[in-house]
Amino acid sequence: MPTPVLFIHGLWLHARSWDDWVDRFTGAGYDASSPGWPGDPDTVAAAREQAETIADHGIDDVVAHFADIIAGLPEKPILVGHSFGGMIAQRLLGEDRAAAAVAIDAAQIKGVLPLPLSALKATLPVFKNPANRHRAVSLTAQQFRFAFGNAIPAEESDALFERWAIPAPGKPLFEAAAANFNPHSPAKVDTENSGRGPLLLIMGGKDNTVPEAVTKATLKQYRHSDAVTDILEFPDRAHSLTIDHGWRDVADASLSWLKDHDL
Repeated sequence: MPTPVLFIHGLWLHARSWDDWVDRFTGAGYDASSPGWPGDPDTVAAAREQAETIADHGIDDVVAHFADIIAGLPEKPILVGHSFGGMIAQRLLGEDRAAAAVAIDAAQIKGVLPLPLSALKATLPVFKNPANRHRAVSLTAQQFRFAFGNAIPAEESDALFERWAIPAPGKPLFEAAAANFNPHSPAKVDTENSGRGPLLLIMGGKDNTVPEAVTKATLKQYRHSDAVTDILEFPDRAHSLTIDHGWRDVADASLSWLKDHDL
């Protein structure tokens, strides 16, 4: 029976943005799928029209949602998450709900201290209004280009925005921002679990939203675990690396890593 793979999207991208990855992993012999977050409509158009269904879902809601999906699978899946999806994947892996995880430009977990200015600018559309904690917030094409498409041509960034961008709940960002002041933060990951499956952290060297300093600091959080924790950098890539013209390089690197670990 093929090993299940679940793709977990982050903020501002629809689950269908993983379509090429699902096809690539299915062709490689996995049972791949990309469920949305709780409240996510099935299409990009519907998500833009029904932002209220996306609003006010926090990190714990998303973890519970994917834990329920995993509970219905015949075996522990491999998780591939981008941005906040990468954080969710790490939490589920730390809770022994997954066989392995690939966390791509993952949002910062509790304990990660660097907060580069570019990350603050990328998330300013949410943080500029405290009421956005309970709302779904959209990006403009210009904001999307700074947060996602800064390492690709403007025309490609605009096309990706038109194809995949949806409103995102503000709540996870507020939760992550307060993580180091909250002993019970939903952004806390069991980084000391030595019995968990392998983890690959992937970072884009030009990422404004999750700069490489955040991913390197995340790696250090796992220093007390004997489980496999690897890191891979794509120096010339930014936050759009899972959806732009170079997505296959990242997907194939992930597949190679899984093969190396007999997964």
